[in-house]
Amino acid sequence: MRQVALLRGINVGGNNIIPMKQLVELCQKKLGWEDVQTYIQSGNVVFTSDEARPAEVLRAAIAKRFKLDIPVVTRTAKALDTVVKGNPFPGADPKLLHVGFLSTTPTATQVARLDPERSPGDEFRVVGSHLYVNYAGGVAKTKLTPQYLDSRLETMCTARNWRTVLTLQELLG
Repeated sequence: MRQVALLRGINVGGNNIIPMKQLVELCQKKLGWEDVQTYIQSGNVVFTSDEARPAEVLRAAIAKRFKLDIPVVTRTAKALDTVVKGNPFPGADPKLLHVGFLSTTPTATQVARLDPERSPGDEFRVVGSHLYVNYAGGVAKTKLTPQYLDSRLETMCTARNWRTVLTLQELLG
């Protein structure tokens, strides 16, 4: 099954450095995944595997090999197709539209904790285990930070811009 692993917070600002070549090697040789390729340095790994819990397996392998605790979220090709088709902001600038991939699906109560007025100009929608954010006010100025989103939704979110999401969809085939 074709899948993508989305790693949170690697190779950003000189922290949590994981060379992509070594990550590919880890996935192929240690985990036995096939057709492994990465996309950009921020931790996107496309692979083929029937592994039942690939996020947990990869997180443990990264901890052992690189001595880093890196959160990982995975999605199948079918799930990523659903993300693309379900975009609630089809007219948004692709540079400003992001998808947050959540490690669990938040409850209605958790979603209600998100303040739609927190970051004027920005808008968001939670759809299942995905958070679509249109950073119309600019990504650098937003108050919808990862810490805020994680604390309100009580889950882990790793985000990708729309162009990256579309490229990952292509890579998954």
